[in-house]
Amino acid sequence: MLEQHYYDKADEVIASHGSGHASLIPIIQDIQSEYRYLPPELLSYVADKLGITEAKAYSVATFYENFSFEPKGKYVIKVCDGTACHVRKSIPILERLYSELGLSKEKVTTDDMLFTLETVSCLGACGLAPVLTVNDKVYPAMTPDAAAELIHELRGA
Repeated sequence: MLEQHYYDKADEVIASHGSGHASLIPIIQDIQSEYRYLPPELLSYVADKLGITEAKAYSVATFYENFSFEPKGKYVIKVCDGTACHVRKSIPILERLYSELGLSKEKVTTDDMLFTLETVSCLGACGLAPVLTVNDKVYPAMTPDAAAELIHELRGA
């Protein structure tokens, strides 16, 4: 069970968007923006407030890849492994980041909730490959050493 302030915040977000069925996506986007993930309890709460079934709310939230039911770190790093990035050596960058952060394919968020590391199929910046993003800011022409330096900079920020 979440603390009351989560539900209070959800009520604020619902009030700002209205309680129509069409408000579901903007509401859950705002909730995820607030907490860096979508707490399942809040999704159920929002569904109830909007008068839709939990199944409908979950079908929407799971359809879109942007929504996450797992807490994410302050810095969400996405390493592109699309064709252009892959052939320009994105995997050594990913492996270096796993090493620097103590993460793996199974464990994607650091214990201190500072970093989440994900791979994506394409970031849409193929001409800048290999690419990674940190909270949607694009870092082009990355190397393993540049990625490690970026982690060092973010830790100091």
